[in-house]
Formats: sequence, structure tokens, C-alpha cells
Amino acid sequence: MKIIVPMAGRGSRLRPHTLTIPKPLIPVAGKPIVHRLVEDIAGVLNQPIEEIAFVIHESFGRKVEEDLIAIAQKLGAKGTIYYQNEALGTGHAIMCAKDSLSGPAVIAYADTLIRANFDLDANADSVIWVKQVDQPDAFGVVNLNEANEIIELVEKPKEFVSDLAVIGIYYFKDVAVLKNELQSVLDNNIIHGGEYQINDGIKQMMAKGMKFVPGEVDEWMDCGNKDVTVETNSRMLGFLHIDGNHLVDPSVKLENSTIIPPCYIGENVILINTTVGPNVSLGDACHVQNSTIQNSLIQTHSHIKNANLDNAMIGNHASFDGNFTSISIGDYSVLE
Repeated sequence: MKIIVPMAGRGSRLRPHTLTIPKPLIPVAGKPIVHRLVEDIAGVLNQPIEEIAFVIHESFGRKVEEDLIAIAQKLGAKGTIYYQNEALGTGHAIMCAKDSLSGPAVIAYADTLIRANFDLDANADSVIWVKQVDQPDAFGVVNLNEANEIIELVEKPKEFVSDLAVIGIYYFKDVAVLKNELQSVLDNNIIHGGEYQINDGIKQMMAKGMKFVPGEVDEWMDCGNKDVTVETNSRMLGFLHIDGNHLVDPSVKLENSTIIPPCYIGENVILINTTVGPNVSLGDACHVQNSTIQNSLIQTHSHIKNANLDNAMIGNHASFDGNFTSISIGDYSVLE
């Protein structure tokens, strides 16, 4: 089994945090988004992962590439890096990894997290992960027949088709078939919205009679912008706490301070006259003094004092002193 992860650019909707680190490497509950994603997928598949191929922009740099390779290696897989230096769509991004497109594979976009537990349909050519939503007209949805097979993909339907939204994770029994269809999309310059789309390759597979079935997830968590990323951090902390994960590092130093679970607290964090939680992630080597923090995501080596934070997202090496509440500041920022 392989996992193909198109990561595209840094992500403009999560600035300023993505100015210094690509969005998929921002930590949620103490672990990068893309790391959690591939772990969750590996858990659902419940089989060895041979290779994880990441499609990134070349500007991400050597350190990011090394981190991604390390993520693959932690799962016992080979890590491979491919480049997509022009934003030409999902279909184009997948084809940037064409040398890895063979055999059974999962394709997953790196700005979403899932919680799921189901068995793959061995008789299906493909599984498309979906989630029931309240406003299907805001999403791409699947249309099912009476046999619970996907017969159509409909983007933001004006009239009701179904309430099962496509979340951007796909399984292919032989991803080389998709590769051939996407090559045809590229060769024939089939473009929608100015880009080459995975859906056009999938539709060609459907037209040839291949069997697609839905795989419904229990939870679908987005990391598209600051507010939903903070919410996803809170939800993930809740799941990990229920699962019995130990989320507070033993090196944490408390002085007249309280941690209200669920919280992730990294290594060498110092809390003085502070209440943290619930639903807070504090990265390694953060120092917090005279503060109350809840429902927030704070990365590493940041110093916070005299703060009352709720729904806040703070980057690495930031310094915050004040009484602002709902804030979003990036790496090396200072508010005094």
C-alpha cells in the first residue's frame, strides 16, 4: 500500500503562520497535521505502508523535506518527495508523483484530519471517503445508486443530490488506472476552474464501468484557516484524551498553576501563576506566566504573560504580553 499526499503551497488562508512553515506541518495536539493524517489513514487501512509520497513546492526547503521523510520512516515506509511548483490543480499535483502511481494507494490532501473505522471493500476499484454534512450545497458530494455505489460526483449542487460530502481522501485498488486517466486529462487539456482536477480522471474511470463505493468517516476535521484549526485542535485533544493518551510531558514545570484537561503540553514548558485548559496545545519550551489560556493552539518556544487567551493561535518563538483575547500571530511575532 502507498499513500500519496499532495501538499501544494504553504496555504494563504492560515497566514501569518504559513509564512515560515507550510500548513501541513503546523502541529495539532502536538503533532504536525500531515503526520496525524498519514497515521490515521494507516490505522484505517490496517496494513503495511510501503511508501508515502509527498508532493510539495520546491521552496519548502531541505528541512521540510527531511521532516516529511522522517514521518514516513516512523511508519516503516519509504518517503519520497515530488515537486509541484505551479498551482495547476489536484489532478496535476497527483501526476507530479506519477513515478509512484502503481498498485494499491490512498490519495489524501494534507489539510484535513479524520477519525474512521471501517474495512475497505475488496471488490471495489476505488473508495471515496465522505462525511454527512448539513449544507451539501457548499461541498462536492457523491450520488449513490440503490447498491450504495457512487455513480456521480457533483460539485456544490444547487438541487439536493445527497448529503455525503467528498473530504479529499481516496483509495484506488490500482492507482495506475487513475494515472492513465489523468494523463488523458492532461494530454487533452481538460480544465475546470483553470486547473486539472482529479474528478475528471475519476469520471473517466466511472464511464468505463469501474466500481466506486463510499467510505464514511466518523469525524472530519478541517485545518483550512485559524478558527477551524483551533477547533480541530480542541476536537483532536478530546479524542486523544478519551483514548487514554498521555498528553502532558513529565518535564513540565508548574508553579502555582493548573492544567485542565484535555491539553497537550510539550517538553520543558514552564507555567507560573497560570491556568491552562481545557483544549490547549502548548509546544516545547513555552513559558507562560500570570495567564489564563483555553481553546488555543500555541507552538514552540513562545513566551506569554499577563494574557487571557481564548480561541487564540500563536506561532513559534513569539512573545505576547497583554490582554487581547481572540488573536492569531505567527512565528517570531511580538505583542507588548
